[in-house]
Parts: sequence; structure tokens; C-alpha cells
Amino acid sequence: MLRPVFVELPVHRLVVAYVLASACRREPPPAAPPPPPPPAAPRPVGAPPPPPSEALTAPPTALAAAIALEQVGSGFERPVALVAAPGDPRTFVVEQPGYVRTLEGGKPSATAFLDLSAEVSSGNEQGLLGLAFHPRFAENRRLFVDYTDRDGDTHVVEFRATADGTRADMASARPLLRIAQPYSNHNGGNLVFGPDGALWIGTGDGGAAGDPQRNGQNPDTLLGKMLRLDPDAPTPTPTIVSIGLRNPWRYAFDAATGDLYIGDVGQNEWESVYVVPAAKLTGHNFGWNVAEGRHCYDAERCDRSRFTAPVTDYSHQVGCSITGGTVYRGPALPDLAGLYFYADYCTGLIRSFRWSPDGIRDHWDWKSTLDPQGTLSQISSFGTDAAGELYLLSLSGDIWRFGPRHP
Repeated sequence: MLRPVFVELPVHRLVVAYVLASACRREPPPAAPPPPPPPAAPRPVGAPPPPPSEALTAPPTALAAAIALEQVGSGFERPVALVAAPGDPRTFVVEQPGYVRTLEGGKPSATAFLDLSAEVSSGNEQGLLGLAFHPRFAENRRLFVDYTDRDGDTHVVEFRATADGTRADMASARPLLRIAQPYSNHNGGNLVFGPDGALWIGTGDGGAAGDPQRNGQNPDTLLGKMLRLDPDAPTPTPTIVSIGLRNPWRYAFDAATGDLYIGDVGQNEWESVYVVPAAKLTGHNFGWNVAEGRHCYDAERCDRSRFTAPVTDYSHQVGCSITGGTVYRGPALPDLAGLYFYADYCTGLIRSFRWSPDGIRDHWDWKSTLDPQGTLSQISSFGTDAAGELYLLSLSGDIWRFGPRHP
């Protein structure tokens, strides 16, 4: 019988965004987004930060004029993750049908670094979903993937790269975790290494709609949870560190602070972002399926006092499926340092904020700045390269990089 083991970890902060996959919606597409908000006023140098506020504004005019999205890749097959390997200059892209390729000259590498196409299932929310490289990859050549097999069940498997680093050695496969999936959707699938050196695994609630098996609140299942697994242990065993998730789709630790930002899709009305303070990284309950963010789910009243509340959310009037992102820490755009970016798969909104224990600030809507023609669609993920620069992926096959706007 699986019981949550709330482990004590080094003091960091956890931020969780609560997300839903568009394929699960039983409602018409959301209405067109409202007009962009007015720009934020520039902050005088040396001035104290303003009070925390969820109020959404456009980024300051001067900053907006200096930032652009540059298309740097195309031709990928349903890309769902972009990952850098420690000590390796290459940029790796996960393709949902089962391939890991590198970005080379704006195109997918002709030869796959890893080919699991014969092993994975092909449902809309199934396939090869996550990739993480060991923090000491340059020394031990170890990497980890999360995928659903032909029966739809989740697997986390370790591989080693060949000595020349050109591909993953299929013979090195080492299964670490298998989770039976009752339905085809809500598989989570992301993998990241935390500052503690462990592998963090976010699982969905098992699928269908509304969590019919009530896995989110069930301490006896690994579904609907945030898990921690030490792959260096003699017998790696997952422990539950938080419960009450629906479908954590994309999460990342802040490289500078150790804060963890998680995208986790909502059900019918709300997409939410949660923040877990530094003093208590584990032991949180995010509420699903009693609550959908700040709101009771499928009930007029509920007791939300025991749940970790979100710091911001948005309704399905402006989107329907949040794509969790990451905090910018690259050298090319210092004015973005500390901003967490997130997006919506359905409407292509792009937003950012800065978080501190007393709340969020600089909550900016970048849609009209970065996508004035409204061409972005199916935003499936964010990622960072070896230098820490920020990328945005579309399930249609294109990849963009945040960068300075050129005249």
C-alpha cells in the first residue's frame, strides 16, 4: 500500500501552475482574448518594489520594444520538450511519437539521438513526454525518459549515451518506474532534476474528466502526485511529496533559486498558478478534485482551508489549457531575469510574473508584443538551452527563441 512520504529537502521554493489538456474539454473553444492591457509604468532606478498584485498589464513600453521571438527551428514532429544536457552544447528536442533529436541548423537532426517509436503509444496525450539528463551527464552519460507504452501505461526508464555521445545505447535501458494508467489522458510526463539531485516526476490523475477515481486525493496511488526519486540509490523508490494535482504539464526549477514552477491543467473553468514557500517544499495538497484552483469543483461549497491556494489564475474566457514554463536566467536579456513565463495551448497567450514570498509582481501580458499577428498556436512547452536562453515550442513543429529585437 502506497502512502505519501513527505521528505525533508534543502530549503527551496516550489511554484506550481495548475493546467488542463485541451483534448479533455467538453466545451466550445474560448472566445477571442480581450484587448491587451495598458503597459506597466517603468520603475525608477533604486525605487522599492511596488506592493504585490495579480493585476495584469502589458510590459513596460521600452522593455516590450527590446524583446522579440525569433524562429530558430521547424520541421519537428509534435515537439513537447526542449532540454539541455549538462556539459554538452547541443539542444535536445523531444518528439511525442518517440524520438529525441538535436536542433541542427534550424532543423531536426537526421539521425535520432534516441528512438522509442516502437515502444510508445500514439494517443493525443500519450507518447514520449519527458527527458532529463543526469546532473553529472558529462561524466556518467546517464539520461532519463518518461513515456506511455503501447498499453498506455507510464514508464520512467534510464539510458546511457554511447561513449562518443552520438546516441543513447538502447541496450543500457534500466526501468525505474511503471504506473498503470486507467485512461489515455492526463499522463503528466515531465522529468526534471531538483537541486537535491533527485528526479522529480509529476503524474496526472489517471484521466477521463473530473478524476472519476478520485486519485488526486488518494494517498494510496501515485496518480495525481508530485513524486521524488533518487536514481543513484541502490533501489530507486518514488516518494510522494505533494498531492492533489490534475495533469502537471511542464515544470522547471529556477536555476538561480531552486524554486519549482509547475504547470498543471485545470478542468472546466480555471487555469491556476501555485506557489509553495521556501520553508515548506513538501507536504502540500493542491486540492484536485475537491477544488479547481481557488474554486470549488462540481460543488457550490467546499472546504479549501487545507489546500495550498494559487497565487494567480485565469478563466476559460481567455484560454483553456495552461502550458507551464520556466524562469528566465539567461545572459542575453538581463531585464527578464527572474520572470517566470507561461502560456496557453488553446489561445497562445504568453504571460510572465516575478514571485516572492509576499506575492507576485510584474504580471505582464506579452501576446501583443511577441505575437502581434496572432500566429502562435498549440504552444506545447518552454525550454532552455545550455546557455540558459529561453525557447518556446509549438506542437505544429516550430521552435522560437526569446531574444533582443533587431531594428
